Amino acid sequence: MTFKLDIGDAKSKRTFHLETNSEAFMGKKINDIIEGKDISEFKDFVDYEFVISGASDNAGFPALAIVEGIGRKRVLLTRGKGMHAKKPKGLRLRKSIRGNTISQDIVQINLKVSKQGNKSLADIFKKEAKEEKSAEKTEQNTEDKKEE
Repeated sequence: MTFKLDIGDAKSKRTFHLETNSEAFMGKKINDIIEGKDISEFKDFVDYEFVISGASDNAGFPALAIVEGIGRKRVLLTRGKGMHAKKPKGLRLRKSIRGNTISQDIVQINLKVSKQGNKSLADIFKKEAKEEKSAEKTEQNTEDKKEE
């Protein structure tokens, strides 16, 4: 099970994307705090703390903090998730929403930084991008040599 993490950094006003296989998110709820060291892909996150601010399931339905559980439910909403600004005042619509608990059906998790670490997220992700590019070049060179 792979989660796509969108990490929002208020300091740099940027969002960073990461994929993880970490089991630390299972059973957590929206607005729970998760330690950076629990994200196994990055050792540089040790000093960080993140708040789970939202999630989406495999069909694209958003998770809502006020809906308990892990399943999809049809909720009567007045504004917010899935409601557009140009609706008449007082209109309520029934929308499908995912519960607030992270389960195996969740694909994307939105995080925001609550405690900053020693290194900035921009530096961490630049370093990771450079390592990926060098690995891709190495793979390409080995494939080119095999073809010759």
